[in-house]
Amino acid sequence: MKVILTEDVKSLGKKGEIVEVSDGYARNFILKMKKGVEANNKNMNDLKLKKANDEKHAQEQYEAAQELGKKIEAGKVELSIKTGEGGKAFGSVSSKEIAAEAKARLGLDIDKKKIQLKETIKTLGTFEVPVKLHPKVTANLTVVVTEEA
Repeated sequence: MKVILTEDVKSLGKKGEIVEVSDGYARNFILKMKKGVEANNKNMNDLKLKKANDEKHAQEQYEAAQELGKKIEAGKVELSIKTGEGGKAFGSVSSKEIAAEAKARLGLDIDKKKIQLKETIKTLGTFEVPVKLHPKVTANLTVVVTEEA
């Protein structure tokens, strides 16, 4: 019997796949536990429409990430930190502070988890900070760290 899986089943397949299983396994486990549906014409058509809709949605997300990436590349965030003698910083600049400043100055809503700091910024200067917006889109945000007056 052919079955369309509605969720991942270990050692059988992933969600959305069409698999061939024995009639008993399909009736007693797959269909009973609602882990899949019978692969009839209606369900096959529904699967096709769902896949097309998912692809369209993924493309829209990719294009939105590209647009946001262009805005991030064009923008610049300025932060000031307290420093002591010799330009040594008290503390550091974290991704949370960068995200808050980007929202305040540029109006861009960037998730702090998407800001990929290899290590916190502890010195004054200009830094290129990568922001991963999508698996295929990474933008560089310019962060300028100055001395607090």
